Amino acid sequence: MVVMVKAEVVVVVEVWGTMVEGEEMTVVGVVKMMMAGWVLVGQRSKLRSRSPERVGKGRPGLHESIGDPYLNTDAGTMSPFEHGEVFVLDDGGEVDLDLGNYERFLDIKLTRDNNITTGKIYQYVIDKERRGDYLGKTVQVVPHITDAIQEWIERAAMIPVDGKEGPADVCVIELGGTIGDIESMPFIEALGQFSYRVGEGNFCLIHVSLVPVLSVVGEQKTKPTQHSVRGLRSMGLMPNILACRSATDKNIITLYDVSNIWHVPLLLKDQKAHEAILKVLDLSCASEPELGEWTTRAKLCDSLHQPVRIAMVGKYTGLSDSYLSVLKALLHASVACCRKLVIDWVLSSDLEEATAKENPDAYKAAWKLLKVVGFFSSSIMGFYLQGADGVLVPGGFGDRGVQGKIMAAKYARENRIPYLGICLGMQIAVIEFARSVLGLQDANSTEFDPNTQSPCVIFMPEGSKTHMGGTMRLGSRRTYFHVTDCKAAKLYGNKSFIDERHRHRYEVNPDMVVQLEDAGLAFVGKDDSGRRMEIIELDNHPYYVGVQFHPEFKSRPEKPSALFLGLIAAAGGQLDAFLKKKVVTRAISMSNGNSTMKSRQYGNGDKTSNWSSLGANAIYTNGNGVHC
Repeated sequence: MVVMVKAEVVVVVEVWGTMVEGEEMTVVGVVKMMMAGWVLVGQRSKLRSRSPERVGKGRPGLHESIGDPYLNTDAGTMSPFEHGEVFVLDDGGEVDLDLGNYERFLDIKLTRDNNITTGKIYQYVIDKERRGDYLGKTVQVVPHITDAIQEWIERAAMIPVDGKEGPADVCVIELGGTIGDIESMPFIEALGQFSYRVGEGNFCLIHVSLVPVLSVVGEQKTKPTQHSVRGLRSMGLMPNILACRSATDKNIITLYDVSNIWHVPLLLKDQKAHEAILKVLDLSCASEPELGEWTTRAKLCDSLHQPVRIAMVGKYTGLSDSYLSVLKALLHASVACCRKLVIDWVLSSDLEEATAKENPDAYKAAWKLLKVVGFFSSSIMGFYLQGADGVLVPGGFGDRGVQGKIMAAKYARENRIPYLGICLGMQIAVIEFARSVLGLQDANSTEFDPNTQSPCVIFMPEGSKTHMGGTMRLGSRRTYFHVTDCKAAKLYGNKSFIDERHRHRYEVNPDMVVQLEDAGLAFVGKDDSGRRMEIIELDNHPYYVGVQFHPEFKSRPEKPSALFLGLIAAAGGQLDAFLKKKVVTRAISMSNGNSTMKSRQYGNGDKTSNWSSLGANAIYTNGNGVHC
């Protein structure tokens, strides 16, 4: 798909299609290209919709906004099970995970205004009405709501997001939802008006649809696309380009399933996609795209074979999108360390003693993913059944599964397994240390036990206990290193301070810091006041780090997060050499691939009974790992 750059504001609108009788289509592939600078935006998830991701970045400016029809003002109060993770921007905006995909692959910094929701639009219009801006007029969906949507698009398009001065050349608008959804109607009407207002050549509508292939006859069926286009036209929008996905490559530029996302531009180049689309829009391209770097990345991702196993101990493991940025950051770091990432999903509540009584099979399966089971031998060889090389405890809210996370942190600390705790994961590490080392058995967070006598983690003084949306400590905040000779500082390049994104209501109790530090838990990073703890570290441990912020939000394929890089390096036995700069991470600028293997929860897989037949390098897991 080509985005033209003939005008100041160019909008590409992506609208999902529906099948007959309103059934929502499964969107399985889409690509966007700006031929003037070869900006390619990549592939969707095979089974569920996801924001397009970049696989290349050109010189002309590119701007993105997401149109979400839900009535929430932002994504901050949404359940991770329903909507995936909440992505946090530098300005503190809590937005849809789609904006995270754009930020990672385009290496840009978006703002909260790039996330346009129905709730925001209606609130904006109602606030204007209360001020009297409409001068007594009757406020209606048309024209006031539709005008507000268009004004928001044009206003957001003027905000630089790539660090350069001036507005972007291209503004990409992704409209979520389904054709026919009542929530999407104002957006579709607004974009119809917008297309007429800016005129032909300044607006390109790309409609995403599925072309299924019947396995019996091997024939493509375009009927679903016909119905979805008919529905779109009846609402006043005529697609300029149809982005179709099909199982075959006959008579269609197709993006079939690939081992990693870096193969996408190679497919497009091989199929001469740019020539076909340029011809449709009567544009020309001065030169062929340079894709040597992409080819190298694609081959490297496919060639990685030495695994590094990370146990993800969380409470939202039923939906991997709940930890999407964490997964991407792990993948960026593993490729940089030339390791094949294997994720073992561990439901934290399954590690608890209560589960051992209620569901012993789930309890045993969960702990198997953490621990080395034992040594097996045969007449030929012997081998260990390997547990986790590293443990990661991500953020979360509520007390469900907290005891399991504490047990995971304790196991990693006592058995010298590399550990990274993020937000709640850091607070968990502090609680576990207070209980096990200081002997404070009732140590807890006031979030989980308001009456605890040893409150290691407390509610922040400036937080609100009556309103949830947008009241946390959000956005980019500065952390100063108070200990320079520590792993975290070295991983960040021995900087005196760093800026990372936050999202939390609770913090380590500053009144207990001295007691904890005297026992050996180092608070190596603090905020500018020195009373808010940001980074913890154990000096006598291979890698035991906890951070109050979310480093995953700023990880990029070509610039992996320093702390995730440390976790993977430590899990792979590379950290000491890496810190001494003896390891050449030649993949540091390379990106990640999406696994083509199906995921499944542990406990549901088939277990191998004849272990001696697996070989000396056997790796066993019955988890739903990400293999790339």
